[in-house]
Amino acid sequence: MDEAALILEAKGGDLASFNRLVLAYQDMVYNQAFRMLGELDAAEDAAQEAFISAYKSIHNFRGGSFKGWLLRIVTNACYDELRRRKRRPTTPLEPLDDDDEEIESPHWIADPGKSPEESTERQELSLAIQNCLDQLPDEFKTVVVLVDLQAIDYTEAAAVMRIPLGTIKSRLARGRLRLRDCLQGFWELLPAAFRLVKES
Repeated sequence: MDEAALILEAKGGDLASFNRLVLAYQDMVYNQAFRMLGELDAAEDAAQEAFISAYKSIHNFRGGSFKGWLLRIVTNACYDELRRRKRRPTTPLEPLDDDDEEIESPHWIADPGKSPEESTERQELSLAIQNCLDQLPDEFKTVVVLVDLQAIDYTEAAAVMRIPLGTIKSRLARGRLRLRDCLQGFWELLPAAFRLVKES
């Protein structure tokens, strides 16, 4: 993919070129939104909003890391949603079936490539990590998600968040410490948890 050429064409109004950029980065943008918001629907909405905003403002992109530019847009969309939630708190609903019984394994969690035991362990681990991420202050969570889950370097994370490199390092260290302390409540999952964070 010739990213620079696609960006240039998208700036000229070529929607097909922009759509190719969306395809290249949609998983990264969605993962950022999901880890920050912790909900599938909210993450989909934030990712969609981020790409719409990116398309409308692509003429403002002045070069540098396009990935970082997109991550900044989706991170800002997530901050907007988190602020909205604080103004209007809601109670999350567990997935229910037609008889109002909680669904133990919703279809979107199923992984056909894993054994039932592996799927259960990975599901519990994912829920534990998300639960602990959700307990972090937003500024710590954002840095942990960018660096540890999105695997971008400190300099790019500083550009995405528009804060100094030293602040990134400090927030990351404090966020990781809080995340580790939270995950200690899941002793049986702890070794796999750190493998998953490292692999992500």
